[in-house]
Amino acid sequence: MVLVQQEDEIMQGEKKKGMRVGKYEIGRTLGEGNFGKVKYARHVDSGQSFAIKILEKARIVDLKFINQIKREIGSSKLLKHPNVVRLYEVLASKSKIYMVLEYVNGGELFDRIASKGKLKEAQGRKLFQQLIDGVSYCHNKGVFHRDLKLENVLIDSKGNIKITDFGLSALPQHFRSDGLLHTTCGSPNYVAPEILSNRGYDGATSDTWSCGVILYVILTGQLPFDDKNLAILYKKIFKGDVHIPKWLSLGAKNLLKRILDPNPRTRITMAEIKINEWFKQDYVPANPYEEDLECDHISTDNQVLTVQESAPVDTQRDPESHSLINAFQLIGMSSCLDLSGFFEKEDISERKIRFTSNLLPKQLLDRIENTVTQMGFQVQKRHGRLKVLQECKGQKCPTTLSVVAQVFEISPSLYVVEIQKSSGDSTVYRQLCNRISSDLGVQRTREILI
Repeated sequence: MVLVQQEDEIMQGEKKKGMRVGKYEIGRTLGEGNFGKVKYARHVDSGQSFAIKILEKARIVDLKFINQIKREIGSSKLLKHPNVVRLYEVLASKSKIYMVLEYVNGGELFDRIASKGKLKEAQGRKLFQQLIDGVSYCHNKGVFHRDLKLENVLIDSKGNIKITDFGLSALPQHFRSDGLLHTTCGSPNYVAPEILSNRGYDGATSDTWSCGVILYVILTGQLPFDDKNLAILYKKIFKGDVHIPKWLSLGAKNLLKRILDPNPRTRITMAEIKINEWFKQDYVPANPYEEDLECDHISTDNQVLTVQESAPVDTQRDPESHSLINAFQLIGMSSCLDLSGFFEKEDISERKIRFTSNLLPKQLLDRIENTVTQMGFQVQKRHGRLKVLQECKGQKCPTTLSVVAQVFEISPSLYVVEIQKSSGDSTVYRQLCNRISSDLGVQRTREILI
């Protein structure tokens, strides 16, 4: 059953004890995301604490994140485990979706490590055991997280971990006919090398890699793969180029090497981790919760989302959308790998400009279009690209210019904007690039010779 009510019924207004959503009294804000806020809530009858994720439907539709929210709800409703944040109920009004979640009051594991540094090996092993318990349970239920990182691992009041944020998760129906997933997603420092290659990957194997990155941070206080230059970072990940401190125990070092194996075929599996000697020390497996049907008011149908269904992102891509970019292409963007300087003199007039941004592709292209239009240029749109033209009358016109702007996706929250001059005046081209960079509020990360 899905609880769908009118706005005036579900939101009972401001009262002395605060705003009400159904039988939940809403309190302080716990966090904010792209689609809304997460607030503390208390059940009026039982007094039990919850976290309510309040999502704005209009924003979800505008940003085309319908499938992501449906994945999060669809995955979370399957999972009932002590080390996974529980989704109890979903309510909806005309304009909002309310996800009633387990309240975890200890904060993120990221904050714990950032403030106190690395953990003692025994303590780190206990958290890692809980992480593996939770992730392997998800896999057994057919749910693959795909964005495991310290920020998505919460700590409760007893010091136990809770895995959260299944917005990028995949279910069996998201696999293609080759039995693999193909959507490039995840966070740069935690992503497995096979995901970056854009050739298809196994969700369980890639999640295992991310668990290894988390274990490394827990035991050392540092990321195994890190660099400000994304191209160099991904090159390290492809090589499995990780320094394992000598002061770690032999068991910990050997397990890290087997998890952070860049070859997914020889990487250790979840089942093998559970029988590893270092892992098994003081290991007490967690037991999944019993089914709790009376609290299972959860659905992903259009009553909740009230938006038109769209094709899964793993199987179909809008031909007008931005392009995916794999790691090999990204590495080729790095100025430190460009060899053109060995063969010809640098020509400042023939440059390709690239910079990164967290804005969505449509926002980026809309802003670029607005900027160049104000500068008096003409714009043509095709296949997710903008072609910028400035035409002049007369036989000699030094300001004639033709430029193409395109957006490449690195991850769901990071994009590369490329601006390339096809022909025209170099001075006007530089003015155009500077104006776009200024209006977008970014600095160019690198300039690469064509």
